[in-house]
Amino acid sequence: MTDTKNPQGEPLGQLTFDNRLLAHLPADPNPENYPHQVERAAYSRVHPKHAPAPKLVAYAKEVAELLDLTPDECRSETFTQVFTGNQLLPGMDPHATCYGGHQFGHWAGQLGDGRAINLGDVKNKCGEHWTLQLKGAGPTPYSRTADGLAVLRSSVREFLCSEAMHHLGVPTTRALSLTLTGEQVQRDMFYDGNPQWEPGAVVCRVAPSFTRFGHFEIFTARGDTELLRQMVDFTVRNDFPELGEPGRDTYIAMLEEVCRRTARMIAHWMRVGFVHGVMNTDNMSILGLTIDYGPYGWLEGYDPDWTPNTTDAQGRRYRFGNQPQVALWNLAQLANALYPLVDEVEPLKAALDVYRTEYQSCSQRDAAAKLGLPEFRPDTDADLISDLQQVLQLTETDMTIFYRSLADFDARLEDTEDDRSDLELIDPVRPAYYQEPTQGQQQRIAQWLRRYRERLIQEKVLTGLDQESRQERMNRVNPKYVLRNYMAQQAIDAAEQGDFTEVHRLLELLRHPYDEQPEHHAYFARRPEWARQRAGCSMLSCSS
Repeated sequence: MTDTKNPQGEPLGQLTFDNRLLAHLPADPNPENYPHQVERAAYSRVHPKHAPAPKLVAYAKEVAELLDLTPDECRSETFTQVFTGNQLLPGMDPHATCYGGHQFGHWAGQLGDGRAINLGDVKNKCGEHWTLQLKGAGPTPYSRTADGLAVLRSSVREFLCSEAMHHLGVPTTRALSLTLTGEQVQRDMFYDGNPQWEPGAVVCRVAPSFTRFGHFEIFTARGDTELLRQMVDFTVRNDFPELGEPGRDTYIAMLEEVCRRTARMIAHWMRVGFVHGVMNTDNMSILGLTIDYGPYGWLEGYDPDWTPNTTDAQGRRYRFGNQPQVALWNLAQLANALYPLVDEVEPLKAALDVYRTEYQSCSQRDAAAKLGLPEFRPDTDADLISDLQQVLQLTETDMTIFYRSLADFDARLEDTEDDRSDLELIDPVRPAYYQEPTQGQQQRIAQWLRRYRERLIQEKVLTGLDQESRQERMNRVNPKYVLRNYMAQQAIDAAEQGDFTEVHRLLELLRHPYDEQPEHHAYFARRPEWARQRAGCSMLSCSS
């Protein structure tokens, strides 16, 4: 580990560190970095592993701006050294935190930051706190039997997706940088006993807080109510200061707010067709942020039962259509963790009802907006939306392309009659189909489009809705471009050969997912057939 002095003499901003968690919560008394149970402590101090030949692949300019870093600073050698883990800046105090979690519905005990090392909390010029976290920078006491490292394959996916989700308007942790370490890391991608050597990489993740449901679960599971109280009080004061001083009522209010934020996050996932793939409680942010991008994916063929995770292929617990229910189950585990501080079930159950109410409201609003409707009207829209979900499953239908193309559907709002044939009606959405719909399927699709037209005519009478405003509204919520797995895999294939052009191209493309970007229209396409079964292009493992 290089000293805090900069050997190259290059500036790297005036980053001010305010490491609040370390100042207010107890540290692991064991200074040795080897896997062990960390009792009566919230974190362990640990240094990143030295990287032999760090190299910057890419950085996100918007995240750099949050930290008051300039482009020149981000392209400096110091930046690369610091955010690969080779150098500490004054005020950095690297550490890994202790948490537990339910994985696939079962309590897993102590988990913790096994592949993540927090460098510290930056306080920017606006007074905002941002935690800087290196993923893949080496082992920690929570690494269990793993090496704490990450490979380029998974790191490209995390870096790109973090920023893609932000620009889609989905609450998420961010990614500042992606660097190579210069060493090879062995991974068994298919868990079939054939490990391969892959390039090592590090992602610097950024968030106001990386606190997870599991940070509370671990202390309740151990019966450590005092440390649980310290952790919750710290969270209230730093992440939810608007709720007031910590106390029983504040704990309940915090849970209610977590339920609201989680509901909004899940509604956004469903809106854009995102499937997280590993919704364990240790992968659930207390701030309602999407966290831990492993085997994720976007719906291509609309299938509520689809999961991108090979580990979940049998049970499909984390399938697209089950995400709202899993989030509620996870929140119930958080409520159980907070119970020792509340000592009453009813207010905790009431908080979970906040999730149900908020999710339903957000889901209905988004479903109406995706159809270009100013608001959700239960008497007409509930059946219309429900029937559309069935229509999308008649044949393999690309969700992103269908909704984006539906904005081009001419409802002929000025005409009393519409004598178009079924084929003519479905023509605008035909690019969404992986194979030509049968005649029967065409009839069903056209029937729904006629009902949709009638609903738009009704809205025109009620609010004056016209074709142009409907199209504009739809294109604000239905992205044209999402990070399809095959797109990410193509970027990975090139990056592994030392060509980072596609990483940069996708980063730029996904900064403006709702814009037409005609120069990038080739990315507005169904998954190619060659990618249907190829590793990394459909389902993925947790290997990283």
